[in-house]
Amino acid sequence: MSNETTYREAYRPYPFEVPETRLAFDLRDDETVVTSALVVERKPGTADPLVLDGVGLDLRRIAVDGVPLRGNEYAVDGESLTIFEVGARCLVEVTVAIKPEENEALEGLYKSKSLYCTQCEAEGFRHVTYYPDRPDVLSRFTTTIAADAERFPVLLSNGNATATGTEPDGRHRVTWHDPFPKPAYLFALVAGDLAVLEDEFVTRSGRNVALRIFSEPHNIGKCEFPMAVLKRAMRWDEDRFGREYDLDVFMVVAVEDFNAGAMENKGLNIFNISAFLAHKDSATDDRFAFVEAVVAHEYFHNWSGNRVTCRDWFQLSLKEGFTVYRDQEFSADMNWPALCRIKDVELLRNEQFVEDAGPLAHPVRPDSYVEISNFYTRTVYEKGAEVVRMIATLLGPDRFRAGCDRYFDTHDGNAVTIEDFVKAMEDASGFDLSLFRRWYAQAGTPTLRVRERRFGATLELAIRQSCDPTPGQTTKQPLPVPLALGLVSGGQDALGAAGTANGFHVGCEAAAAVENPNADGTLVVRLDEAETTLSFRNAPPEAEVSLLRGLSAPVKVDHPRRPGALRQLALHDTELFSRWDAAQTLLGNAVLATVSGSDGATDEALSMVRALAAAAHLAPDDGQAKALIAASLALPKESWLLELAPGTDILAIVRAREAMTERIADAVDWLAIVEANSAGEYKPELPDIARRKLKHQALHYALNHLDRTEPDRARDLVASLLTDADNLTDRAAALRGLVGLASLGEHEKAHQL
Repeated sequence: MSNETTYREAYRPYPFEVPETRLAFDLRDDETVVTSALVVERKPGTADPLVLDGVGLDLRRIAVDGVPLRGNEYAVDGESLTIFEVGARCLVEVTVAIKPEENEALEGLYKSKSLYCTQCEAEGFRHVTYYPDRPDVLSRFTTTIAADAERFPVLLSNGNATATGTEPDGRHRVTWHDPFPKPAYLFALVAGDLAVLEDEFVTRSGRNVALRIFSEPHNIGKCEFPMAVLKRAMRWDEDRFGREYDLDVFMVVAVEDFNAGAMENKGLNIFNISAFLAHKDSATDDRFAFVEAVVAHEYFHNWSGNRVTCRDWFQLSLKEGFTVYRDQEFSADMNWPALCRIKDVELLRNEQFVEDAGPLAHPVRPDSYVEISNFYTRTVYEKGAEVVRMIATLLGPDRFRAGCDRYFDTHDGNAVTIEDFVKAMEDASGFDLSLFRRWYAQAGTPTLRVRERRFGATLELAIRQSCDPTPGQTTKQPLPVPLALGLVSGGQDALGAAGTANGFHVGCEAAAAVENPNADGTLVVRLDEAETTLSFRNAPPEAEVSLLRGLSAPVKVDHPRRPGALRQLALHDTELFSRWDAAQTLLGNAVLATVSGSDGATDEALSMVRALAAAAHLAPDDGQAKALIAASLALPKESWLLELAPGTDILAIVRAREAMTERIADAVDWLAIVEANSAGEYKPELPDIARRKLKHQALHYALNHLDRTEPDRARDLVASLLTDADNLTDRAAALRGLVGLASLGEHEKAHQL
């Protein structure tokens, strides 16, 4: 493996096209023989030799147009095969031997127990055969697999099965043809003894698509949920993005021995069961949601990644950031948008913001790498998704959909760049996104310093943007920030589509562009400069600013607020994400105030907690209110508190958080909430999930209180919950409660477990 640095600016197109690739795999115990036949066409104006990537291969034969090459006509080293003289068009045939059972790197084709499987992203195909293993070389693959029929009855690869047969020695073979050009990293092969779950999907154009999920026989019974998710994802992609599935069959392999979480190989997704199986006895509610997102994510790659792929690996966020955005939107439509957004933002703040603040900070589109596998980061995925979300926010739903259609339709079957994606958005919408490209090039998390001033009936917001230096980028440019905001007065929006809402007549003055893309109570202000001032005329005196609604940009906000103002927003903001965010800010401020020896925010925080607990008793059972209350009652994680107060002693934060937990635990009769939400058998429906979330958050505080006041009762409660639980979600909550009991010794906890 080379340790040389690869630079984005050094990209050069491959000098050849490979329109057709034919592969034959002869799977045997001692070795696997791979024969490849590549139709190679030289690009006009090039004179380069043909260089094919290859690592760990035993070369057995090489021929061009049927003529074996002599030793002076090619060269082989540890990383490539070079053919010196290649004409305008030729057929290159190569036979190699590999040993999948000895492939401990698990790149390319490997054998684990009795299963053959592949993992080719990013550069695994070079471990299979000699090939231009780069994402900008797209080819139509035809693959024939031969193996022992008894031990490997299932032989799978990309595309549609076109032929079956029997070898002279009795082994069987299957041929697969994928009519859609793809890069080598999307190649897949699976051979083993697997059970299958079958279903069917009818596309919007009336085509019947066979759906097949393969897994170990003892796991196939747990595949009903992901099959249902797959069908919902296929329909959603048609409705939301206009993308229809293209092959006759869509296959998924979910096995215990796959080395990655999931892989979007064209027409043959491969999963580890940890990211695929879901059953009430082996998966929590959160795990069901995770499986739903991952199954959808890999399917959505069929268009955002497969049909339109990356020119080079510096464009990784082109497929991953865009597809994360798509799976987030799918989850939001299948569940509760606000709760899904909360989950996404918690991940972003607790992990990606930390990555942005550390020594490994890098842009969404980095400029160099040594090892491509280190590219698969929260920045490329989650921040990349936020960049796409900002474009969607700026353009509004109709123009964003038009931009996506332009992108897919223009670049179908091609390997493209992030620039091509942004250009499609510009062309379809008429927006100038030239400054927006900075988001892809600049590392770090910007901070918006916001200060409020009131002059009579005018509310003024002075906003200044900054970003700390990151490795290799000491000077930062201002980034265009779509700032979604509202004014909330008496639980109503004071801003509207035409300056009028709920009887309020508030005007907004700003040098920045201001839009109301959804014709609701949220304005989107495009902050292009380092400093901007917004003025709201006729603002109600009691109105509070609801800032950065939905986290409309991946930024931090330095906005000093009165605890009472945060309490009002936490209870009455019309935008539900911002309601949760205000609650988290108030609770976080209370914890940090405890660190500094002040109780400034504690009283308002506890008042908010009591109000939320009271609302929990009144919340309907058929909506997301209970789940939102549960999320609002959870204290922010230590990592996020440290982001809010960098340099603070982490142990002091931990102690202050524990102290705040005790105050909350003592402020409310949490057991009453637990009992009110405990009735009924397990159901996977959303209202039941909401009740469980509220019950478990209340249980956390109830056990904390009982552990200090009535420890025997706390132990009895945990024991009864463990005994009565009929699903893993309830059992996991009870186990967390058991582990958290300070009054119970470690030996007693182990005995209970």
